[in-house]
Amino acid sequence: MTSLNDLVEIFELLGDWDQRYQYLTELGENLPSMPDELKTEDNRVKACMSQVWVSVFSDEQDAARLRFHGDCDTSIIKGVLAVLIQLAEGKSAREIEHLDVDELFSRLHLDEHLSPNRHVGVYAIVDLMKQQAAGRVILEDYCSN
Repeated sequence: MTSLNDLVEIFELLGDWDQRYQYLTELGENLPSMPDELKTEDNRVKACMSQVWVSVFSDEQDAARLRFHGDCDTSIIKGVLAVLIQLAEGKSAREIEHLDVDELFSRLHLDEHLSPNRHVGVYAIVDLMKQQAAGRVILEDYCSN
């Protein structure tokens, strides 16, 4: 599990935006493949200019901890998606609900380097991740009663 502080440290070591952009691209390239059967309309981020999919699943060792599959057709947003997945990986639905996109943008200086349309897309990705995580809690609460 990666923290925002860890990512900030890496970004500060990289220095200029070109190096950070390359790092984001590499993170996206290293994102595990998302199974094609999960690339459904329910898992598609509709408010994003890119084609983005995200899907939540429970950790095999601790069902209260969530993990995500994700994919995107553009390198920079796929890298941002990889960052979001790293930040949410292994957290509970309630912890994921508190992911702060504004803090992410500010601390990584993404607000200075991504277009306003990309901002909307990133917010939409996080919103879908939060909705899916919340749905997982509702499902678990229902099944346990």
